[in-house]
Amino acid sequence: MAIWSNLFGRKRLEKVDYVQEGAELLSRGKFHEALTSYRLALKEAPGNPLILQQIAICYTRIGMTDEAAKTYRLVLDSDPDAPGAHYGLAFLLLRNDETESSAEHLESFLANAPKIPEVAEHVNHARTTLERLRREPSVAEQD
Repeated sequence: MAIWSNLFGRKRLEKVDYVQEGAELLSRGKFHEALTSYRLALKEAPGNPLILQQIAICYTRIGMTDEAAKTYRLVLDSDPDAPGAHYGLAFLLLRNDETESSAEHLESFLANAPKIPEVAEHVNHARTTLERLRREPSVAEQD
């Protein structure tokens, strides 16, 4: 069979790594395309929390913040300590002025954040945001 493929110029179809493809598209700002790739990856690995978190990031970038929050919560249902889900959800909640819930998720993120250099910027951002939230009076206290 390979001889016929070579004779007619057909190459073997290689399996596409949809996660890698999604990551490349996401890094280039092609959020809808990345979302499609991650959805295909999720079909191959249903419920995979890392893929779901990437989907939530895509939703956030295209303005589907309700879907992003639902997706992060889905991850947290299966892994209550998932730092990426806590981080993403914290900032989505902060956009909606849900400061108490946001602070809880920032605390959870900081308690479980990976100790690797690639995450240091996110850890610092979470820490400074949490400190600011603790200094500011809540809306309920201002009434």
